[in-house]
Amino acid sequence: MTIWKQYEPELLTDLYELTMAASYLEEGMFGEATFSLFIRDYPPHRAYFVSAGLEHLKEIIPQLRFCDSSIDYIAATGKFSSSFLDYLRDFRFTGTVRAIPEGRIFFTQEPIIEVTAPVIEAQVLETLVLNVIQMETLIASKAARCVHAARGKGLVDFSFRRTQGVDAGVKVARASYLAGFLGTSNMLAGKIYGIPIFGTMAHSYVTSFSSEMDSFWAFARAFPDDVILLIDTYDTLCGAKKAVEVARYMAAEGRKLRGVRLDSGDLVQLSRQVREILNNAGFGDVKILVSGSLDEFRLKELLDAGADIDTFAVGTRMGVSADAPYFDIVYKLVEYAGQPVLKLSSGKKTWVGRKQVFRYYDEQGRMREDLLGLMGEDHPVGEPLLGVVIDNGHISCPMEPLRVIRDRFAKEWETLPLPYRDIESKSTYPVRISPALQELEEQTAREKTRQEIPGEGEK
Repeated sequence: MTIWKQYEPELLTDLYELTMAASYLEEGMFGEATFSLFIRDYPPHRAYFVSAGLEHLKEIIPQLRFCDSSIDYIAATGKFSSSFLDYLRDFRFTGTVRAIPEGRIFFTQEPIIEVTAPVIEAQVLETLVLNVIQMETLIASKAARCVHAARGKGLVDFSFRRTQGVDAGVKVARASYLAGFLGTSNMLAGKIYGIPIFGTMAHSYVTSFSSEMDSFWAFARAFPDDVILLIDTYDTLCGAKKAVEVARYMAAEGRKLRGVRLDSGDLVQLSRQVREILNNAGFGDVKILVSGSLDEFRLKELLDAGADIDTFAVGTRMGVSADAPYFDIVYKLVEYAGQPVLKLSSGKKTWVGRKQVFRYYDEQGRMREDLLGLMGEDHPVGEPLLGVVIDNGHISCPMEPLRVIRDRFAKEWETLPLPYRDIESKSTYPVRISPALQELEEQTAREKTRQEIPGEGEK
């Protein structure tokens, strides 16, 4: 099952992608083009990114077709010729996609994806590729920071009700699980991706009963093997003592209270006091789960202050990546008809040509530096990160289960040196440029300057 089936994915694009495509057709421009997708700069406090979203693109791109209803809609705009509409009827992606696998860590200026295809095909993919990779990489990177800040404590995604749309909610659940969360509250994501699902109760449930204790008994009767009680509706410490009563009754019946949840108040002090109540009653194995405006900064603050918490339910701030809600991510033409292409715009540098990222490790197996070079370069010691995932329009490697990607990230994380893991990192991972790429870049810039800016090339 996929969330994409509800769409006509060929229309997940901007108008100007189609106007450019129509012009290319009119001009007879069918040369092979390569576009690079990369992130220009880090948001504040960031020092790495976690690749995510590629599997969705592998699912969509080979099947991309313009159905009759899409073509009827495009025709109804009155902007396009009949010859272009005929072209769209036969549209297929016939090119190649090279990419960094999901779950790998990468850095600024490094291509996450390179698309090589006839220019119309490659151009039409721009908006879709940007949207998918931007969103999922954004959340996977944010979630990884939360996992690091939690210092081994469990994390659950509780963000669905406040993500920017239902599709975003499903993607958040997947991306956060990829990055190490235990699971999600999102039922649809649980079904689609096999992610473990978690949930407790709301304050409205508690207040709908004549007393807090009645709500606890009712929930315990309904879910005897999965009881987590929300204890802060009226008074958290009183709620904790009532939870102990439930735990005693369940123990006599041969069952266990799984946990209690706190959602308000001084979480440091209350978590300690609740833990003391549970321990003194002999229920030290009952978990304390906390929710409410959590992200990596708040997690660090709580744990630094000595909060006694077992699991964090992380919602809005992770689900919308509140401190960095977007990346400066771009999809730029770097080669056309066998010739390198670049922009000369100030502050918007692109590296020309088809590229490869080579990773080097130190003696302990940790990342030491990356080398950004041309695709054909030979660096036998460096590990090449980009591989072919779509070839001649067809998937060239199997779709990967989420558990495989999750395991890949866990192993990758262990190779990231500590300074770059810090949630307020001021370190910048070294990415060198190969001499061959540097030379091609400078040569292309000189030639383009002479061509486009009269007099500049002679200075």
